[in-house]
Amino acid sequence: MDESYTSLPSSHLLGSVPAVVSEEKKTTNYEVPEANLQIFPPAIGADRGHGYQSLGSLNGGDEQQATNNWKGLFSISSYTQYFNVDADIVVDRIIGSMNPTSGNFFDKIEANPDLYGLIWISATLVFLLASLGNCATYLIHKQTNHSTSWSFDVSYVSVAACTVYGYVLVVPTAFYFLLQYLGISASLVRFWCMWGYSLFIFIPTSFLLIIPVELIRWIIIILVSVASACFVTLNLKSYIQGNDLMLMLVSSFVLQVALALFIKIWFFP
Repeated sequence: MDESYTSLPSSHLLGSVPAVVSEEKKTTNYEVPEANLQIFPPAIGADRGHGYQSLGSLNGGDEQQATNNWKGLFSISSYTQYFNVDADIVVDRIIGSMNPTSGNFFDKIEANPDLYGLIWISATLVFLLASLGNCATYLIHKQTNHSTSWSFDVSYVSVAACTVYGYVLVVPTAFYFLLQYLGISASLVRFWCMWGYSLFIFIPTSFLLIIPVELIRWIIIILVSVASACFVTLNLKSYIQGNDLMLMLVSSFVLQVALALFIKIWFFP
């Protein structure tokens, strides 16, 4: 046989075993660049190239999130975050407001405070005070004078609106700025939320105050005023715990009772 054929390499043939070549593995140190994850789209109004939010900014807290969602005082989208609640959440908070001794209402609204109570509960209360107040006045006058005819006093509407909205806006705001002045961190939205839901108890009470018996009316309004005042005071106490602000707590109790007494005297005399 020709020697040229026998000298062909046989490593590629079937069944052949290639020689084991020992090579020293070389290790390479490779540093993974730090990831800079960003969220799209960029923040509205930011400079080009600098408007993206990093992923870590998502854990900045509720206040940071509220600031990022704020698009101006006269923009409706700035307030949608405070109405991002479903019926189950609202009902749970309403039930919580009817329990004056729990003192944990701020825990319920910690993650998502809303302005449902401030707007809609207050509007419902204004409507009921104006309508049922006129009805109660008519029934009282009808007992003493059977010839009394029905007449709707429109002034009840304006008085009810000024009283309810003035109270639920001014009082929490005053407490907020007072706490800020004393160096205590507070949330105005949470205060508005808590005081707004505290008014719900006056909605079923308005129906009970139609009863044309003065003694029963006073018993009802006293019980309701104490329950509502305890709800506000105990929750405010849990919010500012660790600070000796007894005068502030007493003031919140007195103001809530004063509101209840005003409702009784003016709308259901």
